[in-house]
Amino acid sequence: MPRAGLTPVTVVREAAVLADEVGHDRLTLAALAGRLGVALPSLYKHVRGVDALHQKLAVLATAEIADVLTSAAAGRAGGDALRAVAVAYRGYAHRHPGRYPATQRAPDPTDPEHLAAAERAVGAIVAILRGYGVQGDAAVDATRMFRATVHGFVTLEAAGGFGLPRDVDRSFDRMIDGLDVAYRGWGSR
Repeated sequence: MPRAGLTPVTVVREAAVLADEVGHDRLTLAALAGRLGVALPSLYKHVRGVDALHQKLAVLATAEIADVLTSAAAGRAGGDALRAVAVAYRGYAHRHPGRYPATQRAPDPTDPEHLAAAERAVGAIVAILRGYGVQGDAAVDATRMFRATVHGFVTLEAAGGFGLPRDVDRSFDRMIDGLDVAYRGWGSR
C-alpha cells in the first residue's frame, strides 16, 4: 500500500529505522522504496540518490548522538563526565547499529546542518577535556583519542570481536579508566 505525503524528513527517518534493522551497508534506495511502499523513482522526489540518502542519514545520526552526548555530560565533570559520555556513546551504537556508522562520516563542508551537529558532538567531548585542562591543539589530539578508542571498542564489540572469556563491560570500564588517567596526565607531557 503506497504511502501518501512522503517528505524528505520522513524518508530519512524511515531510512534510519531501516538501517538499524538491516545494517548501514545494506541500506539501499530499493530497500527503502519497498519499506515505504512506493516505486523507486518516487524516492528521487525526496532524495537525489543513495549517496545523498547516506549524507542525510549522517546528519540525522550525528544530531542524535550529539544530543545523547550533550545530555550525558550535563552537570558532570572530569572522570564522571568522561564515563557518562563514553557509556552514552556506546549505548547509542548498541541501540542504533545501522545509524551509528553514519555518525563517523566527516561533515560535508557545504551542509550547515551537518557541520552544526558534528560541532555539538565534538563539543561535548571538548567540554569534558577542558575539565582536565586539555585545550587548544591538545584538545584536538585528545578528542581524536577518545573517538578512536571508544569507536574502536564499539566497532569490535558489534562485530563479535571480543571472544575471550572476560566480561566485556569490565573491559570497557578499564578502557575508560585508562582514558581518565591519560587525560589527567596530559598537561605534564
